[in-house]
Amino acid sequence: MADPILELRDVYSSYGNIKALKGVSLKVFPGEIVAIIGANGAGKSTTLMAISGIVPVDKGDILYQGSSIVGKSAEKLPAMGLCQVPEGRRIFPRLSVAENLELGAFHRKERAEIEQDMERVFSLFPALAERRKQQGGTLSGGEQQMLAIARALMTRPKLLLMDEPSLGLAPLFVQKIFDIIHDVNEREGMTILLVEQNANLALQAAQRGYVLETGTVTMEDNADTLLHNPEIRKAYLGETA
Repeated sequence: MADPILELRDVYSSYGNIKALKGVSLKVFPGEIVAIIGANGAGKSTTLMAISGIVPVDKGDILYQGSSIVGKSAEKLPAMGLCQVPEGRRIFPRLSVAENLELGAFHRKERAEIEQDMERVFSLFPALAERRKQQGGTLSGGEQQMLAIARALMTRPKLLLMDEPSLGLAPLFVQKIFDIIHDVNEREGMTILLVEQNANLALQAAQRGYVLETGTVTMEDNADTLLHNPEIRKAYLGETA
């Protein structure tokens, strides 16, 4: 088996006196979609922010392509091929769709390749192609989520971190977003680490999954096995015994 593109080794992280991560270990291999599921406050988003250099690591190590990235500043990671699609989208509302995409390529210099990538992204997201001159803030929630994913793809990532992509979206757009996640993984060979409140959709999309509870990994397995685990179905899919 190939070496993991990402590995967390016994990672601890905190906000002041609140210990958010208490020894999280996980691996993501090239070409995989890996899901992290768990209740609110379990440490899912904190895990992504620790990887992205937004939240400091108190103890443990995070390896990306075999090298430690603990202490690396967040703005240097996209140029290394590690990019996050943040919770809540966080697009630039007053900039056009095209300008938002340009900002995704801020660390790149080769103009022709940037133009080529923009057209490739528009082919993945036809709804954005039709609105390329429209201000980001005038898009629907689902279209803004598409724009956030498209902007991340403009960095040419090797690993995409996705934080709650279905949050606040209508069911129709939720399915569209997960179709895009599947498409990007299949067509582009993109490796994705997915944090998602909707455990059912996340595990259907992923090959493997981790369950986080109060900052600790309590279960890891193939996604299909987790999806059919009675404990998981009761705790996260609302099923009763």
